[in-house]
Amino acid sequence: MSDGASDAVTPDTVVVDGESLTPEDVEAVARRGARVEVAEEARAAVVAARERVDEIVESGQAVYGLNTGFGELVDTRIEPSEVEQLQTNLLRSHASGAGRTLDAEEVRAMILTRLNALAKGYSGVREVVVDYLATMLNERIHPVVRSRGSLGASGDLAPLAHLSVVLLGEGEATVASEAVGDDDSAPNGDGGRERLSGADALATAGLTPLTLAPKEGLALINGTQLTTGIAALLVVDAERLCEAADAAGALTTEVTMGTTANCDPAVHRVRPHGGQAAVAEHVRALTADSEIVESHANCDRVQDAYSVRCLPQVHGAVRDAVAHLREAVAVELNSATDNPLVFDAREADSRATGTDDAVVISGGNFHGEPLALRLDYLVSALTELAAISERRVDRTVNPNLQEDHLPPFLAADPGLDSGFMIPQYTAASLINEMRATGRPSMDNTPVSGGQEDHVSMSATSALAAKSALSNARTVVAVELLTGAQASEFVDDALSHGRGTAAVYELVREVSPPVTDDRSLDDDIEAVADAVAAGRLEERLADAV
Repeated sequence: MSDGASDAVTPDTVVVDGESLTPEDVEAVARRGARVEVAEEARAAVVAARERVDEIVESGQAVYGLNTGFGELVDTRIEPSEVEQLQTNLLRSHASGAGRTLDAEEVRAMILTRLNALAKGYSGVREVVVDYLATMLNERIHPVVRSRGSLGASGDLAPLAHLSVVLLGEGEATVASEAVGDDDSAPNGDGGRERLSGADALATAGLTPLTLAPKEGLALINGTQLTTGIAALLVVDAERLCEAADAAGALTTEVTMGTTANCDPAVHRVRPHGGQAAVAEHVRALTADSEIVESHANCDRVQDAYSVRCLPQVHGAVRDAVAHLREAVAVELNSATDNPLVFDAREADSRATGTDDAVVISGGNFHGEPLALRLDYLVSALTELAAISERRVDRTVNPNLQEDHLPPFLAADPGLDSGFMIPQYTAASLINEMRATGRPSMDNTPVSGGQEDHVSMSATSALAAKSALSNARTVVAVELLTGAQASEFVDDALSHGRGTAAVYELVREVSPPVTDDRSLDDDIEAVADAVAAGRLEERLADAV
């Protein structure tokens, strides 16, 4: 029940047309190696936009990024003989990032989303630039990209410059090692991949370094593609995590002898938030036919604790936050985000720069604010998802809160064994880290001599959200493990629900019951990996 998510089978080929790219397409290319093809109508749009740029260049008018300096140097006119060098210098100078190198899926997401933006036909690059980007994806040439340096306006400049200098034969990229093979799940430079100079990496696909034409350097780096690529993957991962969190909460509800009366449709009809209703329906489906739930339908407990009773309200609000991000990502994936943009004269009202047939307009589509704010919102939402999950873990292991059938900390021999005492500590630690995460979009540092005086910090928001999602996934994995362990102490004669039975079985496939104390770090990681890979989601789709 992933609100707004596609249930389509992962495609083998993604057609890039500038109009229809989805988060699921990004995952298919970034993580699963789907090939890309550029639609013929997109090629025609790219060719037409390039002709407009050539026409404006020939007119001799001063146009930002074509024959002027950049940022504060906008008023510096570049001689016609130097306009090609201008684009090369732009990429070289802007490839000045820092921090870890991006992993393969992050780089591939960046290439794909930049390719799609250029394919809209408002950036003015030549068709050969589009073809080189597509070939890099299909031949698995992954530029070595520094993760830090973007301010989210004028786009993700430094990371995109590190990516784009490889087109010039400069910088570095990783390629598959013939001796070892290719492992795209590993960070760049690992997993059997060989690190080469840009020129040598291009040569593995039969490509020679490009010489950039006017506007092309700026078009390659002036966009939100680090932010957008990570955000697209986050949408998929967050929706998958919401499914897993519902499943963990449903299992906890069962093993703590809670009730699903809180999921009665009547409750949610009178407060009709979409996410809340969807979660209530999901929990009812997960616990359908549960003999454990039915066994205490008439018990003396009047109400469950908030972490169980308010599960639909909290999980539902998180789903709504994820849907809010998906909405922005869907728009951003298929937007022209560089500056300036090139239009047919009939499309634009402005005539400040251009000819009778073509107009160049400087705007701010590179500004990452539409994503930055929602990515920070996602961090808050995921923190709450993890927080309520950890509270349910505590109710399951805490001897002061447990039901009588559960031993302290779910230990086989409490005292001699500590059982699940420390996994709850781990969850608490991860939540503390999430709560300490700042909200980068609230910050601003003027740059470029004050010309770029308000920035979004969207890439920092994206990287922070990715870290928060990983932490939240681990917390939910702890709850799934805890629920499965608690199940070992429930009357064997009572069966789980249709969905919770599938949850229990999947957990047990990667983590056997704890009968004596052992290290659980590998168990936690294995369950988290099963959630990340979509295995739990697939199992539940078959069960409910």
